[in-house]
Amino acid sequence: MSSLDLIGSSPKFRAVLEAVERVAPADFTVLIQGETGTGKEVIAHAIHEASPRRQNRFVVLNCAAIPAALLESELFGHERGAFTGAVTQNMGRFQSAEGGTLFLDEIGELPLELQPKLLRVLQEKQCERLGGGRTVQIDARIIAATNQDLWRMVQERKFRADLYYRLNVFPITLPPLRDRAEDIPALVEHFVQKFSHEMGRRIETIPPEVMDIFKLYDWPGNIRELENLMQRAVIMSSGPVLRTVLEELKRLPSQVSPAAKRTLAETERDHIVEVLRDTRWVLGGGNGAAPRLGMPRTTLVYRMRKLGIVREQGCKPFRSRPSGLPFSPAGFNNDGQETPLYGTEGTMERALSQVGTA
Repeated sequence: MSSLDLIGSSPKFRAVLEAVERVAPADFTVLIQGETGTGKEVIAHAIHEASPRRQNRFVVLNCAAIPAALLESELFGHERGAFTGAVTQNMGRFQSAEGGTLFLDEIGELPLELQPKLLRVLQEKQCERLGGGRTVQIDARIIAATNQDLWRMVQERKFRADLYYRLNVFPITLPPLRDRAEDIPALVEHFVQKFSHEMGRRIETIPPEVMDIFKLYDWPGNIRELENLMQRAVIMSSGPVLRTVLEELKRLPSQVSPAAKRTLAETERDHIVEVLRDTRWVLGGGNGAAPRLGMPRTTLVYRMRKLGIVREQGCKPFRSRPSGLPFSPAGFNNDGQETPLYGTEGTMERALSQVGTA
């Protein structure tokens, strides 16, 4: 199951993995509940892969993604000519999953008028295609998932009680990411490795203070939000240090540990200074800091100005513009003096200053 990204060692996630191991060999219906982005489809796939049906298909149907008028046909199939546009026979998802597993995602969005027909399939293991009178036998394991409170929907008469009990044979509730913060470092490392490999990057360091903030953030989008953020961070990272923008997080924690109080800008500043020292403060050229950092020389000039990096050991500092004077993009000449940048470099610097990021 490791190939399906079941990553985590927290007590709550270990309980989920134990439930998967228990129910997978038994051919029971499973109802997976949890917030959006907690990995319900991954868990459903893991159950299928650990079951005797793993040699057959794992078929997915998102009940919220298909219009109600077409959902019955998608589930049970239709005969040719059953309705306008039905030019061929369609076997439906139940038959497509013959001998395998049918995963019904967002089951709470199933229209009330279709719920009795689904109940019949669960009870009698048979259905009829639209426009056909022949009964079709069904042999597919059902795994359903929802981010809604189905029991409350039953009480509000938005979901049939008999169907709820048929689906809720073996319930599994996935914890939100904020309740399994111990798993965040492993998930971050997994996604960074995954996207680095896909993009041909080599990221060796994840700043510890950034990881501390990740563990304190409440992640309203759960694992999906973390995955998307790591993908953007890898795209933005041109050097060996993972670069991410904490301002992208929608609700930063109100309290952070002392180690997390250092900002990402400070981490970036330390890394640039370290490279500048290694290159003896040479910016461009084959052995300069800019190519080692994976950025153009003009971008490095801008980052040094923004982060307040000055030359050490008596070298002339990288000056910021005097107050009251218009901004003039600048670089260094061969004597270490600051000089204006014109043409393409000047245009690039002015654009970078307006955007506010490199």
